[in-house]
Amino acid sequence: MYRTKVGVDLAKKVIQVCIYRDKKVLSNVEMTPDEFLCWLINAKPATIIFEACGTSNYWLQRAIDAGHDARLISAKLVSIVRQNQKTDKNDALAIIQAALLPDITLISGKSVEQQQLQSIQRLRELAIKQRDASRKQIIALLLELNLRSPNNGAGMIRKIEDIVEDAENGLSMEFRQAINAAKNQFE
Repeated sequence: MYRTKVGVDLAKKVIQVCIYRDKKVLSNVEMTPDEFLCWLINAKPATIIFEACGTSNYWLQRAIDAGHDARLISAKLVSIVRQNQKTDKNDALAIIQAALLPDITLISGKSVEQQQLQSIQRLRELAIKQRDASRKQIIALLLELNLRSPNNGAGMIRKIEDIVEDAENGLSMEFRQAINAAKNQFE
């Protein structure tokens, strides 16, 4: 760890940077993301602490690439340490204060590969949930018309194909097209 500590609060449009060294806050300024990236590249190596949030791993990686010791700290811990109103400036200062507490474990963060693997896993989980929700919705819509369908995907698809082909079931062409489109999306 370096003597200079930098607490960084990552907001949506601005980044608050609090620089601390020798038991003093040297500055606590707001930067745009582009300004912060330039600052990272040009600043002397320091320990940079980011509050863990959605973009913190990206910025942690940029800081490491620029030669800094970068870590993440729990947002919950920062909120406990913050003394005044929740502002970007107070948050950046609270990040420093929390990092200076004894026995605090800072998090190393994720690599790009780890982030991508986690994203793939989450997208897969989302696709499974959406597919399951779609299947249940189609079955419920058919049931509203007293058209019973098996709960499994293959059985439901066969039932929809039978419904679409049955010219005597009294269903409109629009409904047939809509339910067929839902079936095709499900497949």
